[in-house]
Amino acid sequence: MPRVFITGLGFITSIGNTADAVEQSLRELRHGMARHPGLEAENIPVKVTAPVRDFQTDSEDPEDWVIPAPYAIKREQLRSLSPSALYAMCGLQQAIADAKLSPEEVSNEDTGLYAASAGSPAIMTRMVNRMHQQGVMRCPPLGIVASIAGTVQFNLVAYFKIKGASTGFTSACAASAHALGFAFDEIKLGRQKRMFVVGAEDGNIETILPFAAMRALSLNTDPAMASRPFDKKHDGFVGTGGATVLVLESEEEVMRRGATPYAEVLGWGQASDGHNVAISHPEGAGLALAMRHAFKATGITAADVDYINAHATSTPIGDASECKALRAVLGEHASRVAVSSTKALTGHGLSLAGAMEAGFCALALKRGFIPGSAHITELDPACDGLNIVRTTESVQPRVVLNNSSGFGGANVCVVFKAVSGAR
Repeated sequence: MPRVFITGLGFITSIGNTADAVEQSLRELRHGMARHPGLEAENIPVKVTAPVRDFQTDSEDPEDWVIPAPYAIKREQLRSLSPSALYAMCGLQQAIADAKLSPEEVSNEDTGLYAASAGSPAIMTRMVNRMHQQGVMRCPPLGIVASIAGTVQFNLVAYFKIKGASTGFTSACAASAHALGFAFDEIKLGRQKRMFVVGAEDGNIETILPFAAMRALSLNTDPAMASRPFDKKHDGFVGTGGATVLVLESEEEVMRRGATPYAEVLGWGQASDGHNVAISHPEGAGLALAMRHAFKATGITAADVDYINAHATSTPIGDASECKALRAVLGEHASRVAVSSTKALTGHGLSLAGAMEAGFCALALKRGFIPGSAHITELDPACDGLNIVRTTESVQPRVVLNNSSGFGGANVCVVFKAVSGAR
């Protein structure tokens, strides 16, 4: 069966809008958190988010949005975009250029696109309010396309003239990891030669703040300490938005084009907790099973793993659950395998998280480093027995795992491998 490789990356994130900027932030443990000016009211306990830099998408009229160079979006296309779709469109342009794909290689029956996004709560709210206040016919004609969960793939497939497989995934914080896994399957089974995998979120107040009612967001007012997975005083996650795009290609296409891959995607596994609609299984049962399925699918063992990019969002319950899953699966190798959560730097991207962190894994494999887990002052006792790396290490990992978990107890583990000669 075909081998599958990552040949292009596109990043619009809180820690950088290019692969080089992202790598520098990961190496230097430079975070993207800041106090949000829209959260300063006394009745709002949450103060910190991780904003996307250089874009301004607060205006209700997308024609007033500020889009940095080198990106340019036609006026008629802006009308159907959410901020997440805009970020994804720019990220896909970046990934196509990074992979050195021609227009013909982007638009053909052998190239597809899978995406994940929660849609745009802000645009949906404005549209529904306008419908009730001014009448249904006064709503923007493309408001529904810009606001519902499929907005990212709707816009990208139309704009880039994608003719292969396309769909969206809605498993919350596991969604873009699911998109990556099923995109891998499309190529592995010979259905497609190339797949774009996209994760994107608005990252604005309307996307993030509702999680406060779940007691899921950090109340820490210090941007440098609000997101601290695995720390004894972690108290919730910091929300972020943006987009990450990965280009997956078959070995045949890589050889034909003479492409230099970032990494090989070995395979993946998934499983469900069967426990609670919003809270992780206390023993990490579903995530442990997803990791074991990934091991079985790829033929690796715990002895082969060098680094795990953990899902750990900085919530006490979720981080502890993942630690138990890691110990259960890694066994005697738990104290050796490097583990970190890059959400300490980026914040939690919700359905963007899986794709974004898969992109970080690809960078680490190609450029030879293991990103540290920042902002830990005192390790949570729940992490005992694990090798939580607190500083970035300039070592070459060979096999890397990326974990993602979402509402309903959805769990995904993707396995990546370094490519000899990649640089």
